[in-house]
Amino acid sequence: MKRIFIATCALFGAIGISAQNPYISLQGASENAQGLTVSHPRTILVVDVEVECDRILAGPYARYAQKYLGLRAPLTDKTVWTLKDARTSLADTETALFAGALKAPEKQIYKYTEAEDEFPRVLIDKTGIKVSTLEEAASEAVNTIYSLRRHRMELITGDAGENVFGEGLKAALDEIDRLEQSYLELFLGKRIVTTSSHRYVVYPQTDKQQYVVCRFSAADGLLPDNDLSGDMVLLQINPTEPQTTNIAASEREPSVVSCRVAAPSECRVICNGRQFESVTLPIFEFGRTVYVALPRRK
Repeated sequence: MKRIFIATCALFGAIGISAQNPYISLQGASENAQGLTVSHPRTILVVDVEVECDRILAGPYARYAQKYLGLRAPLTDKTVWTLKDARTSLADTETALFAGALKAPEKQIYKYTEAEDEFPRVLIDKTGIKVSTLEEAASEAVNTIYSLRRHRMELITGDAGENVFGEGLKAALDEIDRLEQSYLELFLGKRIVTTSSHRYVVYPQTDKQQYVVCRFSAADGLLPDNDLSGDMVLLQINPTEPQTTNIAASEREPSVVSCRVAAPSECRVICNGRQFESVTLPIFEFGRTVYVALPRRK
């Protein structure tokens, strides 16, 4: 048993079958110092899909933005999804070519207040028990915005007094900016952009070169592969002939081992006519089997 193990190691060194060569792998049963090992080379692909969610929340005073601020504001909430990227890689512990960790989700909020996904139930411009109409409340909010701007200018020019300077001046200006943006959001709304990545696993088959990874909709984002309301996110594999090798044994060799040679295959992801990054990966399912002679014992 020990002699077989030594011979197998010599074979690996001679033909370069190692973790550095993902195109060749032992196939079938082999014996080593740890016992009998059965190898069945198989390729596992992962497709990482990155999507962006652009969410717009209309402010409660949006209809008065044009009248009081001279600005157009969205009048209704809106959510739009975008397919940003799709990458294919290997996830195979035998080849040491691992798919990297998924990209951490990112959120970018185009606003300055602390609340993220909704407006406060008690609006920041509510300072009394008087019940105002929506337009009256919007008018009062605009007056506050202009008052804050006047106060900022007084601080900057020194008209507010000589005792406000240094860190105190900076803190006062930051607070004015925060309050102004809080009031502006009541008219202009909020925009929240979130980016996230999702991973899908694909097991290639010898008789299949196209796989529906998932589906995508601009209204709903990523969907299951059987949800026909979205466009297909398609993984297309185009294999080529396996690399030629000069290690194949002749028919007269008494001792041989079976090896699988992977086929270089172009893998690309397509959605709604748009093609993402294309990469060439070794795929054993489209490869061929060769027999390699074991070194003769002296």
